[in-house]
This record gives sequence, structure tokens and C-alpha cells, in this order.
Amino acid sequence: MLRRLYDWTMDKAAHRHAEWWLALFAFVEASFFPIPPHPVLGVMCLAQPKKAVRFALVATLASVAGGLLGYAIGHFLYDTVGAQLLHLLGLSESFPKAACYLREYGAEIIMIKGATPIPFKLLTITAGFISMPLVPFVLASLVSRAISFMIVGVLFRIFGAPIKAFIDKYLALATAGFAVLVVGGFVAAVMLSGGNHKTEEKCAAAAAQVATA
Repeated sequence: MLRRLYDWTMDKAAHRHAEWWLALFAFVEASFFPIPPHPVLGVMCLAQPKKAVRFALVATLASVAGGLLGYAIGHFLYDTVGAQLLHLLGLSESFPKAACYLREYGAEIIMIKGATPIPFKLLTITAGFISMPLVPFVLASLVSRAISFMIVGVLFRIFGAPIKAFIDKYLALATAGFAVLVVGGFVAAVMLSGGNHKTEEKCAAAAAQVATA
């Protein structure tokens, strides 16, 4: 099923309204859609490198808007919708740990984790559930999504189609490295204070407690 859904999604990259499809996929992926918009973005950038930054900006803004939907689901509809969504997406076991980290670190976790393969929808729904302040949530989401999408757009815009092989092989590493640079000061402060290890133990214990309940 996921393969058919992926193929259907990729077909939209060649559609005459591909930009709107990209925006839609970026929007829904931030709250409930299982397929990330990055493959569509990559195909569109490959076809039109001169528009790569524009495509990346569309994906960024649409994803942040979709994150607000995920936040609303977690805040207002967790018991009726959010919990079922996380279960269907296989993220229920990750939820307690995500909630713990968000309570401890807030926006910084979204900036760091949102730029990694950890599903952004898990963070948006969880942020709404714990009633994270909205302004820091939006700003952190903007940074996180910009890191995730704009690096693709900028690389395609500068280097054109030949950069595709590099992106396919090293995008995750490059994105993670850039994310560390953006929030490096925060990470260093936490490590120096010794709070990181304590928080890991606390959040791991929270997850284990829910799993055995």
C-alpha cells in the first residue's frame, strides 16, 4: 500500500500543477500523511533547477502551516484523532519520549529533531498535546523545515542537475550537520551542564513506563 501511495505521490511531480501538489504534500505530511514531500521536491528541482529555491520555499511554508494542523490535532483532538493517527503511523511508542523531550527543551528539540528523519508529524502533534507556546513552536518549525527543504533547493539552484547524486547519498548527513551548526550553542550548553544525560534517563524511563503499563 505504501509503495502504491509513494508512486502516486511521485506522479504528481510531473503534473502541470506540481507546485500545488508539492504544497499539499508538505502540508499534510506535517500532520498525518506518511510519505515525505522530499522526493517530489527533488524531482521538481531536477527538472527546473532555476526554480529550486522557489520550490523549497513553497515546501517550507506549506509544511509549517501543516504543522499548525498537527498542533491543533494534538491540542484539541488528541483523544479522538491524535492517538489514532499516531497508532496508524506506528508512532505511539515514540510519543511519551517525544513529549518528555519537548517539555524539557521545547523549541530546540523541534529545530534539532525536525531536521532529522524523525517524523515531523510526531513533533507537531506532541507539541499541541503538551500545549507548547505557539510562537516558539512556529518559529522553531520554520527553522526546522527551512533546514530540511531549503538545503535541497539551494544546492540544486547553485549546482543544477549534477548535484542530484550528492543529495541522494549525503543529504541526511548534510542536513544533520547544518542543524547542529544552527543550534550548536544550545547543544553545547546542555552537554556542559550535564543535563543531557539526566534528561535521556528521565525520558527513557517515561517511555518504558508507558510501554509496560
